[in-house]
Amino acid sequence: MNSYSYMALGEELDKDAYVITKYRVSTDLPIEKAAEAIAAEQSTGTWTGISTLNDDVFRKYAAKVTAIDGDMVTIAYPEEDFSIRVGAVPQILSVISGNLYGLGALKGVRLEDVEFPKGILKQYKGPKFGDQGLREILHRPEKPLVGTIVKPKIGLSPEDTAKYIYEAGSGGLTNGKDDETLVDQVFCPIEARTKAVAEALDRLREEGHYMVHAINISTNGQDILQLAEDAQSWGATQLMVDVITCGYGAVQAVAEDPKIKIPVHVHRTMHAAMTKDPYNGIAMRVIAKLVRMCGGDALHIGTLGVGKMEGAIAEGKANQDACQSDDVPFKKVMPVCSGGMFPGIVPKVVQAAGNNVQIQAGGGVAGHPEGVRAGAKAMCQAIDSAYEGVPIEEYAKTHHELQLALDRWGTK
Repeated sequence: MNSYSYMALGEELDKDAYVITKYRVSTDLPIEKAAEAIAAEQSTGTWTGISTLNDDVFRKYAAKVTAIDGDMVTIAYPEEDFSIRVGAVPQILSVISGNLYGLGALKGVRLEDVEFPKGILKQYKGPKFGDQGLREILHRPEKPLVGTIVKPKIGLSPEDTAKYIYEAGSGGLTNGKDDETLVDQVFCPIEARTKAVAEALDRLREEGHYMVHAINISTNGQDILQLAEDAQSWGATQLMVDVITCGYGAVQAVAEDPKIKIPVHVHRTMHAAMTKDPYNGIAMRVIAKLVRMCGGDALHIGTLGVGKMEGAIAEGKANQDACQSDDVPFKKVMPVCSGGMFPGIVPKVVQAAGNNVQIQAGGGVAGHPEGVRAGAKAMCQAIDSAYEGVPIEEYAKTHHELQLALDRWGTK
């Protein structure tokens, strides 16, 4: 049996012939040995030499370790290793993020980034609407989108949910959404909720305000397309899919269904089980790139170092870049900052993310001393202060709702 090396340090490769990945590796082995173990396990090798591996198979299909920089390892997988039409993202992940986590020689390994060749990218359609499509629907060409999550996340009736959305829209918000745990519970059936919210949005539109609300259709794979079509027929203006719990194929199926004529909002619930550990798992930017390929129009990216969710500014910016970069042939995804948002920290988010972002507050709207409408106004006033470049404390002096929000929660 021949002995094969997966090391190709410094080798110049055609980026359109390989999927290029970066891993952060923790190990007691020499880093070269650990890198080679990953390349072998995820392509043509295994734990021992095998009689069925020959020179031709190795030359065509073996992964290559092309760079090592400290604990960061770059591995290139031949495009032929991937099965896109049948296989798709599940098969992609089985290669670039599969059995490698179980290798006993590794203390930790984190998939930090991935770049796909044109041959794979062209087999995906990307977002149907994207950030600009959402802006057109909402008649909001420049300012950040500003939204809310209905709170409490469970327990409200369809009528109370619709009242919440009407109050939020009357206060100026552009977006609403179900929380991730609400789908079709007995206290708030999805059909009744969708119809009630649609009526509230129609009232707002008649009053001259444009708003969309994402109905959560996260469910079993065999049911999600029918539920998407049903929700749309009941008046939904946007659909929400939890990508980690439902799978990338669920997002792709809904986004590419020609019958679906409304945007897809992608939630990332459970992502932290994979993204939170800086030395093991998968970076959120990888998830963001896959969601964009599969057609999500808006995606939660974290809170850029503020709010209640884990994540530094640099990581959030990397996630935002995955949604907005020009290096793939897809429309851009609207980045969503959500989780512990309230008016006082809006300027910090806008400073970090810029204006092409959707900022959502649940408790930061519903927890306002004067109620949901006032909370919505306070969020909009915070957005305006950031957009106009006026310090928020100064802006609050002439905006009652914002001042009350600052009095309650401050600016940190």
